[in-house]
Order: sequence, then C-alpha cells, then structure tokens
Amino acid sequence: MSDIRVGLIGYGLAGSAFHAPLIATTPGMRLAFVVTSNPDRAAQARVENPCVEVVDSAERLWQRAGQMDVIVIASPNRTHVPLARAALRAGLAVVIDKPMAATAAEGREVADEARERGLLLSVYQNRRWDGDFLTVWRLMAEGALGDVFRFESRFERWRPTPKSGWREDPDPAGAGGTLFDLGPHLVDQALVLFGPVTHVYAEVSARRAGVRVDDDAFLALTHASGVRSHLHVSATAAEHGTRMRVLGTRAAYVKRGLDVQEAALRAGQRPGPGWGEEPEADWGLLGAGDEWKPVRTDRGNYGAFYACIAAALRDGAPPPVDPMDSVAGLEIIEAARRSSDEGTVIQLR
Repeated sequence: MSDIRVGLIGYGLAGSAFHAPLIATTPGMRLAFVVTSNPDRAAQARVENPCVEVVDSAERLWQRAGQMDVIVIASPNRTHVPLARAALRAGLAVVIDKPMAATAAEGREVADEARERGLLLSVYQNRRWDGDFLTVWRLMAEGALGDVFRFESRFERWRPTPKSGWREDPDPAGAGGTLFDLGPHLVDQALVLFGPVTHVYAEVSARRAGVRVDDDAFLALTHASGVRSHLHVSATAAEHGTRMRVLGTRAAYVKRGLDVQEAALRAGQRPGPGWGEEPEADWGLLGAGDEWKPVRTDRGNYGAFYACIAAALRDGAPPPVDPMDSVAGLEIIEAARRSSDEGTVIQLR
C-alpha cells in the first residue's frame, strides 16, 4: 500500500521535535509537506527531511490537498481551530497539537464538523505514552496499589525570565500561559486513569514580574470514581517536586523526573533501538511504610500515537485520542479559571 502522506503546519519546537521525527519513523507514513514562513525553519526542515516540500502558507497547502491524507497542526494555539476547520473543508484528516482549542465550545464545534464530514480528527496528547504514566496504568491493572484514592502529578519548570512569543499572549483567544501549555497533559492523564470529573478547585497565578498570563497553577479534581487528583503546573518552580505520587489502599508509587523522550527529541534524536527506556537509577519506587522497592519504568513510546493514526486511516481503527476527551479537558481548564477567580469549588454537570 502507498504511504500515508502528511502535511505538517508549523516547524517550531513542536513541529520539528515532537511531530516530524515521529512521523518520519512511523512505518507507512511519509512527511510530504511542511508549512513555515520562517526561512531558517524552512532550511532546517529541508535538511532534516530531505524529501519534504516546504511551502510558506497554509493556503498553498490547501491547493495541494489531493496530494495529502492527513494534516498535523503544530502552529500557535490561536491558529488551531481555523486551520483544523480549513483542513476538514479540504477533505483531509486532522491531528491537532494540544490544546485542541482555546475554549471547550470551539473544540466541540471542530469535533462536530469532523464527525459530520466523516473525517478523522485526533489530538496529540502524547503524554499518554510517557513511561511513568504507562507504569502507573500497569500497576493499577495488576492491583499492586490496591484502590487508588489520590493521584498527585506535576509538570514544573524553572523559567524566572519569561520568554517572548505567543505563549505569553494575554489575549484569551491565544490560549497562552502555563495552564494551557502544561495543564492539558496532566488533566488528560488524570481523566484517562480515573474517569470523569465532578468538581474542580484551582489556584491560578501570575508570579513573575510583568507577566500577564498565568505561570503557576494548582488544580484539585474530584472524579466521579471518588479519586482525588492534585495537579501542579508551573514555570516558577526553583525546586521541582515529585513528578508523580499515587496513593492506594495497598501501596504507593513515587516517581521523580520527566520521561526521557522529551529530552531525546529536543536533542535531535529519533526513535530507534532502546527508545524510551529509562535508566535504572531513575526508576520509581513502590511500597508502603518502611518497605520500598524500585519498579522498572515502562518504555515510553510517543511513536505509538502515529502508529495508531496510520491504523485509523488504513483500517478504520479508533483514533488514538478521541477529540471529545480533549474537550472534557478544556472544560476542566475553564472551570479551573473560574474557580480561581471566584475562590470556590466549581461543580461540573
């Protein structure tokens, strides 16, 4: 069968590090087009992907719609919805980087349009394939933790000096700030592990001088299952807390440090032998009281997302991420902002 031809919009960090390498190393997929108007990024795209054709606008891409099968949108957040709708109108399947949209309502509209047109739509929630997340999933399935009652999860960074760019845009339509940057990962993981959320409490702040978007947030989620998720996202953490702490009636799992795939992709590496394997020194611990043992971290595999996209397009398999899952995450982020503004717990329908 012929390769699935991919058009990638955006070749900044997301496009060049988190999408292009995974597309290029997925059997049966081919990166055919890259959209960027930046000359340096265009040159980078050609060097890193010798067979790719680079165009300077999405409009030029739509003119070539017949030469593609799926569009991947890795451009600034405010462009996600208009580009996704344009791609759907061109008859193309769509992958959107997180966050799917600036609002849950917009996300729902895009999902509805894809369904009405009979086209695949998925959201790049790659942290479902983090090694630590997969390890928690396995430990829960094995019953090693007993009944989980609390899930603590953090994505913390130390960036005392804000970077310029669209992530610092205070316009709500731009979906800037740390809550939209890191929050979708943690919220999505909590939803996948423990199901729908009924109540949201949050503290959302801008800590750094001159910053007009949030850079530090805490979310407390109550799941319908009874589990409580405590989520922390921050760009102002001079000391990083525990990446995950999962408490159950039988044991706890404690993990420090981020999944190894992000650093590897940022360094220009591509999936191959040993990909996603974490050094033994970084494994998490399972235990209770004074009895603890190291637990091998499951192999992370971001490439599984695109393998699932290929299966969905070729065989009609379900998308790797249902877009309505991301809509549910956006509803929680919106409730978190309301909770922080009003100083109260928000009940979801």
